[in-house]
Amino acid sequence: MVNHQTIGHSTTHLSAEDLAALRRHLHEQRLFRQEQLRQLAGPVTSRAEDQPHRQAAAQTEVRVKLSASARMVLADVEAALERLDDGSYGTCHLCRRPIDRERLMIVPQCRYCARCQQVREAAP
Repeated sequence: MVNHQTIGHSTTHLSAEDLAALRRHLHEQRLFRQEQLRQLAGPVTSRAEDQPHRQAAAQTEVRVKLSASARMVLADVEAALERLDDGSYGTCHLCRRPIDRERLMIVPQCRYCARCQQVREAAP
């Protein structure tokens, strides 16, 4: 039998099982992003002198952008884990309403409900 007891005021729409699964997923994402950053910080596998200068520069640019993206996602994941710990997880940062369970299951580090996310993306 599934226990649908809820925890905390702001997470009333999430069961204890949901929260445990989301925490596991966030920990997995954190480990993945940390490993990704380690690999991107490592040496380039091909020798620079074997590549035309443009190709080496393009490869460096891609690594820089991937690293920036990985750091951003890692920061979002860390912030979500902090929200889980302090009981504010699952509440939209703008409207303060609960974020849909389905949205959290897909993007567990999200800070905004779907409506507020659309408003943020549409803003100039």
